[in-house]
Amino acid sequence: MEKPILYLDKVGEENTDAVVEAAAKRAAELGISHIVVASTSGKTALKMAEAVKGSNIKVIGVSHQYGQKEKGEWEVEEEYKKKLEELGAIITTQSHMFSGIERSVTKKFGGYSRIEVIADTLRSLFGKGFKVAIEVAIMAADSGHIPISEDTEIIAIGGTRWGADVALVLRPAHSNDFFSLQVREIIAMPRAKED
Repeated sequence: MEKPILYLDKVGEENTDAVVEAAAKRAAELGISHIVVASTSGKTALKMAEAVKGSNIKVIGVSHQYGQKEKGEWEVEEEYKKKLEELGAIITTQSHMFSGIERSVTKKFGGYSRIEVIADTLRSLFGKGFKVAIEVAIMAADSGHIPISEDTEIIAIGGTRWGADVALVLRPAHSNDFFSLQVREIIAMPRAKED
């Protein structure tokens, strides 16, 4: 099988529309029913939900965990949350799979955890958006929002800082079964990475 990959010149939010369009097209081609989108405020998830409106594709936006910036606060904006719900999409959160408690132990005691090695390896080799796409897929799986099986494929979308710059077709997995996750296709990614 030959399929094009959308290679982007730069990282970041300016790529969002092109990534959303490419992901919607590939989901339709493969009959994929779930798209997981990293979305801090809900804005990027809303763009994806609007792009697949009227289809049978379920969009799951995954935001930062509560307390990421301010204790007890969630960064999802109410206006986006409401519009997502109207479109039948979900906006959810989980503790970050590639940091969470591990990062707080590193901050307090020093050293480096195995999970941080995995995160930094993904970031260094493939870019921040690639790492984020894998992370939000695991978070969606652990939240129960996507099916998990040997035959399940989803699209996972991540970005560098804001917006979207990576889209992947992958077989998802729960965090306790991380090594059964498989990246099956790269739909879009930046050629250059952010250091």
